[in-house]
Amino acid sequence: MSGSVLHEAYERFHHTGPEWGEDQLTNHGPMAVEVLVRRGRADRVGHWVDAYIDRLDTMPSGTTAITDEGWREALGDGRRLGDWTAYFERVLAEGPWREVLATWWERLLPGIVAGTTHGVIRVGHVVRALLAGAENPAILGELAHGLAFWAARSRPLPPAGPPSGRLSPLTTLESLPRIPDQRGNVASRFGQLSRLPGWETAVAQLAPPATAGEVPTRLADLVAAATQRYLFHGHGQPVLLVHTATAPNAVLHTLPALPLALWAPSLTAIWTTTAAIYSAYAPLEAAPRSALPAAPDGPGAVAEVLDRAIDHADEHVIKFSDTAAEVYTRTGNPDALAAALRVAELIAPAR
Repeated sequence: MSGSVLHEAYERFHHTGPEWGEDQLTNHGPMAVEVLVRRGRADRVGHWVDAYIDRLDTMPSGTTAITDEGWREALGDGRRLGDWTAYFERVLAEGPWREVLATWWERLLPGIVAGTTHGVIRVGHVVRALLAGAENPAILGELAHGLAFWAARSRPLPPAGPPSGRLSPLTTLESLPRIPDQRGNVASRFGQLSRLPGWETAVAQLAPPATAGEVPTRLADLVAAATQRYLFHGHGQPVLLVHTATAPNAVLHTLPALPLALWAPSLTAIWTTTAAIYSAYAPLEAAPRSALPAAPDGPGAVAEVLDRAIDHADEHVIKFSDTAAEVYTRTGNPDALAAALRVAELIAPAR
């Protein structure tokens, strides 16, 4: 039953584009419904989609077909969203989805900032459904839409070297310098990073994994660190800073579908992206503990936090709370659940 709910929700969203409105806001619908279904709240999907979908724009039409030989010229061209979607629908109909994903993950990894990481996050959510065995035309169509969004909005990473230090993700995040002017859009903020003294050195202080097999642990630690730091610094930009946790979590859950050779490069790319967002948006001053919510406790704590997020109904709150619940389940750190309550305080409920 839950599989058919996700199938139907994806089909509804595939008539809409990955962005909407004059500000090109991201369509989070497919990502949020995957969380609802996976978390056992399939009965809430229909109502949530009904309330969300009317704000969205229709799927852009294609103009010129993208070919296997000429794809590079269309990479990062937002005007080609429709063309990219048609291209990925075709290649996924012709070959196994794992092979398509591996080929294009490697090609798209240098542009992982695409859509402020929403490209890789959308791909990560649908890969979780595929790995759980939910393979059907609607699910494969969602993978096509996610990859197409990533390709059309591909954006180069800020320059930084790979991890080569000795610090944990939490300590490295805490040590990152901030850009001098935390105002403006992503482009203007990221543009300051190359001139920020010590930024590349600080980013490189993350301890690299000794083997590819250590990459999942390093990523899990990064997700936990970003979730914890959101509790204290999320007020700097409540929406953008959500992605310091949800983007590496998307990569973490995609690893099982990728060749081992792509694991370490994936860690480097998403770590650099996370560090860039954190330096660009996280304020130096932390919120005092006394001003922060206390996490619920007891065996029903996770369910309570997830129910609160779903009742709140904002897509960012739902996705971040899902990630925070995972962190709590993995680490037992109550700050993860407190961070989920914090995001619901900082972001207004959906109407």
